[in-house]
Amino acid sequence: MKKFDFILILDFGSQYTQLIARKTRESRVYCEIHPFHESIKDIIASNNNLNLKGVILSGGPASVLEKDSPALSKENLDFIRGNKIPVLGLCYGFHLIAKFSGGKIHKAKQREYGHTYISIINKSGLFNKIKKDLKVWMSHGDSIRFLPDDFIVTSKSKNGIISSFENKKSGLYGLQFHPEVHHTEQGNDILNNFVFGICKVKNLFEAESFIETKVKEIKDKVGKSTVICALSGGVDSSVAAMLMKKAIGNKLTCIHIDNGLMRKNESETVIKLFRKNFKFNLKFVDASELFLSRLKKVIDPEKKRKIIGKTFIEIFEREAKKIKGAKYLVQGTLYPDVIESVSFKGPSVTIKSHHNVGGLPKKMDLMLIEPLRELFKDEVRVIGKKLGLPEFFIKRHPFPGPGLAVRIISDITKQKTTILKEVDNIFIEGLIKFGLYDKIWQAFAVLLPVQSVGVMGDERSYENVIALRAVNSVDGMTADFFHFEKEFLTYISNKIINTVKGVNRVVYDISSKPPATIEWE
Repeated sequence: MKKFDFILILDFGSQYTQLIARKTRESRVYCEIHPFHESIKDIIASNNNLNLKGVILSGGPASVLEKDSPALSKENLDFIRGNKIPVLGLCYGFHLIAKFSGGKIHKAKQREYGHTYISIINKSGLFNKIKKDLKVWMSHGDSIRFLPDDFIVTSKSKNGIISSFENKKSGLYGLQFHPEVHHTEQGNDILNNFVFGICKVKNLFEAESFIETKVKEIKDKVGKSTVICALSGGVDSSVAAMLMKKAIGNKLTCIHIDNGLMRKNESETVIKLFRKNFKFNLKFVDASELFLSRLKKVIDPEKKRKIIGKTFIEIFEREAKKIKGAKYLVQGTLYPDVIESVSFKGPSVTIKSHHNVGGLPKKMDLMLIEPLRELFKDEVRVIGKKLGLPEFFIKRHPFPGPGLAVRIISDITKQKTTILKEVDNIFIEGLIKFGLYDKIWQAFAVLLPVQSVGVMGDERSYENVIALRAVNSVDGMTADFFHFEKEFLTYISNKIINTVKGVNRVVYDISSKPPATIEWE
């Protein structure tokens, strides 16, 4: 089975660490993030399909001048040196390399934060085909006073501060700035110079190889046991289910629960696609009335989430007990979920409570399978396409676990969910009709706790206000509202007001994140 060349990212707590991984994966280079204190030897030993080609040391909030500041263990240093693994240090990692190599760090006389200009003063593998003067993103209060004789300073900032170095013989490279953020000019090119030019990565990540490897891994783990999957119909759970079906066939049983808070005709679509088209063993549970009854008169969004999560687990647990011989539960956990649940300072007990609407109940006594836990969202979509999921399903916009409950900014009623489902459906169909759906990261409608006066025909009306939201984003951490043409907004407003009884006003949300969030609750 083909091995993937891979880049190991050791995390020292930077807010940008996940971006390093995303940028590296965008070049189809497999990488993983691990806390800085983990044994590199153990990481490699845990996966025989990986061929380590380079190590990136992330930035972090600490200073190497502080007592007990994070550092590489002697074991890891010896492993890197003994195997001649190229290392790239970013920000904190930049100072760390300088320190363990014998250089000196001091508090900078001129701190640099945000946009800064640097000039390349010596040739470097990192700066191959990079222009001489660059605008980069800095975030540091320390700087290098001097480097050992065998190091070369390759660039300096406009303030005369060392902004990059290399020791080609030892395979050590450092950048004071952050190439992973989009504010840095040619940042992707600099990272690619390290990955491809210096580390010589060749065996790229391929969907077919991932599927082949994962199918074998699942078969070996599951054996003849029965596996249960909570199939919501979202991209993550759908791709996870398809991968499991390919591996174990009818030993997989999926449970789809209609909570009454999904998109219009969502359950019908899921049942048709998976039960009829893909011949899944799929159990359908209509629990919409139970969810709505428990949400009655609840306004606080956090209470809504807890009620939905608790009810989902209760129903799922009840249905799972009816399936004989079940030993495993499948979750569509993605790599960002894994990263965020692990502290760079050490093993974390924090598990993301919102994932899969509450996570795995301990008393179910089922072992967990997370077949997508190494992947980012865009990679999951590629895998889904290879597994045969239709294009429209793979490219669906993100949808929150609590569903429409967090898009109704008041208490939940059947009437309100009906109105919002209709409005949301018109909005999405309108985006598809105008060729806009694939240009937008996420679009949805919100039912506001406001009624306004209107005129419909010869009569005055006093009905609901709908807010439309459409944003573009890379990973949901930041987002900007989508700039619609007047033609589309006129069309969609008229269509909603003329079609959906109970709505007489439509507004468009032009807030960016930050300071606003993408969802309203």
